[in-house]
Amino acid sequence: MATPTRSQPATKVKDDRTLLKELLIDELRDIYWAEKYLTKTMPRLLKAATSPQLAHAFENHLMQSLDQITRLELAFEMMELHPRARKCEAMEGLVKECQQMLQDMPKGSSALDAGLIICVQKIEHYEIAAYGSLVQLAKTMGRKDVADILHLTLVEEKETDELLTELAVSGINLDAVHEEGQ
Repeated sequence: MATPTRSQPATKVKDDRTLLKELLIDELRDIYWAEKYLTKTMPRLLKAATSPQLAHAFENHLMQSLDQITRLELAFEMMELHPRARKCEAMEGLVKECQQMLQDMPKGSSALDAGLIICVQKIEHYEIAAYGSLVQLAKTMGRKDVADILHLTLVEEKETDELLTELAVSGINLDAVHEEGQ
């Protein structure tokens, strides 16, 4: 926490702290909307996956997203706020890419599975960036309680990303190559 100096009056520090709190709240609202929106999309992606392992990973991610929404609601409560979402343009764009992938790729193909992995990993990377930033901002604001809750989600997002990479490398991408060669 910054301490006021002669060139930095105490009101400036208070204003900066207020701005950081507003930033934290705005970003929580953003990721809250993103998680809720994602839970509406995941069932369609799960249904489109041909690989049982990929479908299982998507199903697990959907369940995790529901838990993550609950954690976000707890974070709002810890900050004495009512959970409120703010539209996340980034998540909306990433989901549109997934929807386009579903239209463009042949149904029931390994190539579609490979494309779905790419789309969902983009989402995971966005979530990792969002939660990582929120954890650090909450710590900076002295809100270790909020940071700890958000860190649990950050760990889950990283694990999901690693699992999707493993699925792509261990078979789905190779299956797509062999499928095209036939």
